[in-house]
Amino acid sequence: MKKFVLLALICSYFIVNVIGQSDPKALSILDKFSAAATSAPSISMSFLLVSVDQVENSKDTLAGSVILSKDSYKLDLPDNIIWFNGVTSWSYLPAEQEVTITKPDKNDKSFENRPSLIFTMYKNDFKSRLLEEKPDYYLIDLYPEDVKNDLNRVRLTIEKPSLNLKSFEYKRRDGITLTLVVKDYNLKKVPDSGMFTFSPAKYKDVEIIDMR
Repeated sequence: MKKFVLLALICSYFIVNVIGQSDPKALSILDKFSAAATSAPSISMSFLLVSVDQVENSKDTLAGSVILSKDSYKLDLPDNIIWFNGVTSWSYLPAEQEVTITKPDKNDKSFENRPSLIFTMYKNDFKSRLLEEKPDYYLIDLYPEDVKNDLNRVRLTIEKPSLNLKSFEYKRRDGITLTLVVKDYNLKKVPDSGMFTFSPAKYKDVEIIDMR
């Protein structure tokens, strides 16, 4: 009986340590994935965003596109267009014919404020694990080190051998899961000048609400 208890304790200690450490192979894949994305002139994606609320038992899907360059981005959704140049954000609602200008907190590292974190978030405050390797993709999970984090986990599906992002799943502790299903992924587009700044000349007769 004592031998059994001792063996169980040893196994438990081993499992806890393995889970608490990042998988070297997962880190190697993520390093290459991140390097390819962050060294490109931009990251351009068209996608489906699937939102599942387990508490409300609801599911919503919308199509969109985004182009990222470092922390700057332009996000196109069916009812909203957002420009962010790294300092100022413009949110345009076509139905209301209004654009709201804000200056996000530089310390806000949420995915909503800095979508480019998809490609670098694994480097800080997360443990990574290669869950599955198939002939055409890798499946990698990221777990926050802080148990009080609103996130439960992040799951990335990375295509082989291109290292293109195929999907990004953001599972929160409040029962909401957001999944970005990538339809097109391009690292070769060079952003036009002014791509990440709202141009009033292109949107005449729009009400501007400046919240800075």
